[in-house]
Amino acid sequence: MDAAGAVEIRRALVRLRRTTGLPVAFGGLVESGHPRIRISELSGTATTSLLALAVTSGNGLGGKSVALARPCAVADYSLSRQISHEYDAAVAAEGLRSVLAVPVVVRRRVRGVLYGALRDARPLGDRILTAAVDAARDVEQALVVADEARDVLAAARAEPGRGDASAWEQVREAHAALRALAPRIGDPALRAELLDACALLTPDSAPSEAVALAPRELDVLACVAAGATNAVAAQRLGVSAETVKAYLRSAMRRLGARTRGEAVVAARRAGLLP
Repeated sequence: MDAAGAVEIRRALVRLRRTTGLPVAFGGLVESGHPRIRISELSGTATTSLLALAVTSGNGLGGKSVALARPCAVADYSLSRQISHEYDAAVAAEGLRSVLAVPVVVRRRVRGVLYGALRDARPLGDRILTAAVDAARDVEQALVVADEARDVLAAARAEPGRGDASAWEQVREAHAALRALAPRIGDPALRAELLDACALLTPDSAPSEAVALAPRELDVLACVAAGATNAVAAQRLGVSAETVKAYLRSAMRRLGARTRGEAVVAARRAGLLP
């Protein structure tokens, strides 16, 4: 499992337990190149019996959820006739009875499963199921953002020669996209990698008297430099248009610029933008 996915699964499990009161939650993502889920994250467990368990599509409750690409639940795992029982020993060792499994589906492909469980046999209500689905959706959105970030990062690293104008526009688009995505990345390592890529796209050296801009001021200017309106910049950055205007005004003051265009030029001269 990639680091970003592990972080998001872990956060979702903590959130699921907090919102539902479930004592146990666990989950994992699909292993690369294999039709199976590897349980890698545990929350509230008393043993490690479930850790590293490989759940094959179609087998057990989680495998059924993967195969059907929809939530599944059983009121008593070991006695249920709705699932196969390849993983009974691990489930019993943890003392779990009532279990639900919700798939994490990204672009119509199952990427993982979140589980929630009780140690007694009773039906899990709609409130718990809804909370589990919401947690899975949060992971899905985070994985989409991480996928987009990796795509942009790959494009940035494969940037064309800086000599022609169209190439520079592509560089500026990549820079703006990276700046917009970075704050939405939960994994600190991936976020730092994206910001490092941003630095690679800016001039190698900046004047010693270069103006320092706040990260969000630079994010807004990067969007403006790529041709975005305030409304488009707001959508990309996940803030309001008024907030974009405020950051832009602040950046203009710092750069001694009277217009958006002057601010972009000044930022480029200072080595802050490509």
